[in-house]
Amino acid sequence: MSRKKSGKPPIQKNKKSSGTKTESFQKEKEIWIDHKDPKDNFYRKIFLGVSAFVVVVMILLSFSAGINADDSYQVKYSENIVNFYTTFGKDKAALENVHIGTSQAPMQYYGGFYELMAGGINRILGYTEYDPAYHNIRQMLIAIFGFFAMFFTGLFVKEIAGWRAGILALVLMFLSPRFLGHSTMNPKDIPYAAGFAISLYFLIRILKHMPKPDWREALGFSLGVGIALGTRAGGLLVIAYAGLFAGIDFLARYGLNGLGTNFKMIYKYLIYIGGTSIIGYIIAVLFWPAALVSPIKFPLEALTEFSKFGTAIRLLFQGDNVMSDTTPWYYGGLWIAKTIPLFTLIGLLGSFAVLPALLRKYSRVAVLLAYFAVFFPLLYIVYKGSSLYDGWRHLLFIYPPMVILASLFWAHLEQLFAENATAKKAIWAILGILMLIPGIFIARNPAYPYTYFNPIGGGIQGAFGNYETDYWGISCKQAIRWMEKEGILSENMKDTLYIGTTFQYNVSRQLDPSYAGKVKVRYVRFGERYTASWDYGIFPSRFFRGPQLRAGFWPNSKSIHSVKANSVVLTTIEKDENHYAFQGEQALKANDFTKAIEQFTLEVQAFPDNELAWGGLLRAYLNTGRLDEAIVAGQEMLKLAPENETALLMLGVAYLNKGDLDTADQMLQENVRINPKNATAFYYLALVYDKKNNYVEAVSYATKAVAANPRFKNAYSLAADLYQKMGDAASAERYRQAAAKVQ
Repeated sequence: MSRKKSGKPPIQKNKKSSGTKTESFQKEKEIWIDHKDPKDNFYRKIFLGVSAFVVVVMILLSFSAGINADDSYQVKYSENIVNFYTTFGKDKAALENVHIGTSQAPMQYYGGFYELMAGGINRILGYTEYDPAYHNIRQMLIAIFGFFAMFFTGLFVKEIAGWRAGILALVLMFLSPRFLGHSTMNPKDIPYAAGFAISLYFLIRILKHMPKPDWREALGFSLGVGIALGTRAGGLLVIAYAGLFAGIDFLARYGLNGLGTNFKMIYKYLIYIGGTSIIGYIIAVLFWPAALVSPIKFPLEALTEFSKFGTAIRLLFQGDNVMSDTTPWYYGGLWIAKTIPLFTLIGLLGSFAVLPALLRKYSRVAVLLAYFAVFFPLLYIVYKGSSLYDGWRHLLFIYPPMVILASLFWAHLEQLFAENATAKKAIWAILGILMLIPGIFIARNPAYPYTYFNPIGGGIQGAFGNYETDYWGISCKQAIRWMEKEGILSENMKDTLYIGTTFQYNVSRQLDPSYAGKVKVRYVRFGERYTASWDYGIFPSRFFRGPQLRAGFWPNSKSIHSVKANSVVLTTIEKDENHYAFQGEQALKANDFTKAIEQFTLEVQAFPDNELAWGGLLRAYLNTGRLDEAIVAGQEMLKLAPENETALLMLGVAYLNKGDLDTADQMLQENVRINPKNATAFYYLALVYDKKNNYVEAVSYATKAVAANPRFKNAYSLAADLYQKMGDAASAERYRQAAAKVQ
């Protein structure tokens, strides 16, 4: 089928014919609608100018963004990939789990497209992960991938609605703080989203120009598939999308009859879609060591693995700290609704209201593809019950098609009221205000715009203590820069300075190389932060319990500076000058309870809002039988850190020892509500009900303790004693034998 260079295609007035070239050409024009504008050349220049501005700003923002916590694994995997290729496959570390200390991650299930590029450039330039330039290069490349996602989203909209609408889509993408923020430091989800956006754009170009698409369109689609699949196994979805919508496009052009008559065209579809998909698959495999070893089996295995998101971590969601494998089905959808800009949310929802008009006005296949690209992954995750964590970062690839639909809605709305100047101005005023809200947030928080929450629910202020904010510890970089500004960190330091933090990798890799040997970074859990000695602590709000954040006692009086986003604390710097709490912890460890009480008392006198010092007093008093004082200390700890498991458990034990069984029961029940896997709390509940002579309830808690911790010898013994009291000698003997086997 050939295209005429001038004039309109001839219109047949006779009855329908089957399979003529002329009819095929007419049907193609009916399906793929071009929206031309006399000012297209001008709008094209504007689009390119905005694109240039966006990419420059994004690269600059990437230099101010901090390292994300997952980079400890990503960087190691990147180095392993480079080693694999430079040794021609002899170094096989890239085929195995990445080990960091006692933890490990199955990084081999991720593609290596971005990591080989970043690692290769750094290797050529001679940078190591301790050089600031190493991470600057990584984040600059991420920014470029993020720009590609934005750029091709704009081109997608331009392809179906014209250059003017394409400009709008590009600007809306740039003014999306979550996506922009991830585009400065997320090495997995952003390249993946870019691959998807590139693929979708070139897919509609191929379909639009069937049966003779340009070779550059075919190559572009293959490259998009290669980037997406070469980042995550989920990139196989792009190939599935291509097959599905190629079929839809064929049926729209030639009808069902075409399946039985137009074999030549079917062959062309198979060649272009199948061939470009295969080339894209090959590109991905070439950059993915584990897939290179097993090209067919391994990508499918990786897809199965990541559909489960097997690692369960604790999350802050709707004010509660829950495990990622127990989140409700609406977890991802609610996160999206609360964090995308209102111009996208309103535009996406509004697109449904004007859907018939959109399908008439724009190319149907392209519009339906955008809807499918948004909602199929969401519905599939709900159907499979897949776990998500850290908000919706795993779903960032569906955001470009969201913006596509939102842009079509706003463009259609403007044209709908084109003859009404007042209404048209009102639409642009509303859209302008909606764009200004996230734009101001980006301007105020350029280093961590990914912490954005829209006005639904009160913005980031309303999210504090209810949802994760800086879950990757990006703001650690700003904490370090403040310490440098204050002279706490400098080349002239004489004594070794110790920093305690929950984000050891972020902090250690962002210190100036001139501090080598002068600064030691120690990992500490926030709830156990005084088990190690440190001079300054850098603590992002991640890993906090929501009730503790909402209680209003963090940052505490030991804090000397806080990094904030719109007045909401992301990270705090604490100074521990006297080390009273550390000395108290050391005394507890040595069972020197008198000294522990002395040291913790000094700490709470100096810093009465230090919840861990009160917790130390609680344990010390409990171990010395000073139950009333233990209860007072425990209540202070709970006031400062509501729902603290240690406080609830120890208070439960204190009330149990005092004989106040009902209050002990209350404390321990609250503990297991918060943590249904707390074997120790179940054990003490069994003791409470034993003392109440309720052996049936007692034995149920004892067996729950065993289920929660199969190595809990005392729980087996307690269960045996309880069964004996109930007259069930067989069960008692069974648990005694089980206890004997536990070492």
